[in-house]
Amino acid sequence: MLKTKPGLLILALSVTCVFSAKAQTDTLKKDTVKIDTAVLNKYRINSRKNAIPTRVRPIQIQREMVPVTMLDYKVNYWKKAVTFGLNFSQSAFSSNYAAGGVSAVALGSNFIYHTEYNKAPFSYVSELNLTYGVSKNKGQGKRKTQDRIYFDNKVASQLSKSWYFFGALTFESQFDKGYNYIDNGNGTFTQDYISNFMSPGYLTESVGFEYKPKPWFDLRLGTGTARQTFVLDDKIHIKKPDNYGVDTLKTVKNDLAFQVVALFDKDIAKNIHLNTRYALFIPYAQSPKFITHRVDLVLSAKVNRLISATVNGTLLYDKHTAAAAQGYEGIGLGMLYRFP
Repeated sequence: MLKTKPGLLILALSVTCVFSAKAQTDTLKKDTVKIDTAVLNKYRINSRKNAIPTRVRPIQIQREMVPVTMLDYKVNYWKKAVTFGLNFSQSAFSSNYAAGGVSAVALGSNFIYHTEYNKAPFSYVSELNLTYGVSKNKGQGKRKTQDRIYFDNKVASQLSKSWYFFGALTFESQFDKGYNYIDNGNGTFTQDYISNFMSPGYLTESVGFEYKPKPWFDLRLGTGTARQTFVLDDKIHIKKPDNYGVDTLKTVKNDLAFQVVALFDKDIAKNIHLNTRYALFIPYAQSPKFITHRVDLVLSAKVNRLISATVNGTLLYDKHTAAAAQGYEGIGLGMLYRFP
């Protein structure tokens, strides 16, 4: 056993007490220092480790064969549309109405059948447009307000994205007899019989190129076009320059020409549809003054599912039918049905 001197033992105890007091003092100083808790939390969050071990497995995608039980679907390359419109207007006046006026009734109708077949590169378009209207004024006979038969057929083969090679056959005429009313100056009128079905009538064959960048616009350039003009009713008394271009001893006239046809058919606003067709006919063997221009316009605005307002207009310049430009315009409110 080692012997310890009392003096050394007392010295060791003193040194131990001094260091213990210093450690307590340092601890108190550390507890009084202010620490930013946000910084402390930041370091705590970043340094936190997940205590629960996880196992990451790679995602595996496998192809599975799903049986199909219905395979009877068929592609329909046909698209059809029918439009029917009926307009009616009426006015009535009492016999002593101060402002004057004539009681009248007018009825107008329009039927359009449009069908398309598209299976690239082949396409076929057919349109039948029938328009007829009559009016009856008090003290006068029935008079036509509009009368037209238009039947257009076109077959095309696609050459590029927007260009096609086409062949077209078009027929135009009217349903009923037409008269030119001459005012005799005493309240009476003389009827001048000027037109009937196939008097005149037009049959046009055209071959050329078509530009169609959009479904609602197409432009035909008929480089090879032939047109036959018919006047089959020999009772018609024509006070026109040259009997619609047909010799009075004949019933048919043939022309070779260059033709341009432009069509715009689109909804230009909500419930407002515009259909416009422009036709230019340049006969090769005639003077430039016999170049014909025709513009047909139909603007329809739907009020509700059945009621609509319709504006029809035609502008024609044809030296064979009149010395100056001719025009027609009509506004009607009635029923319009389009399917689909």
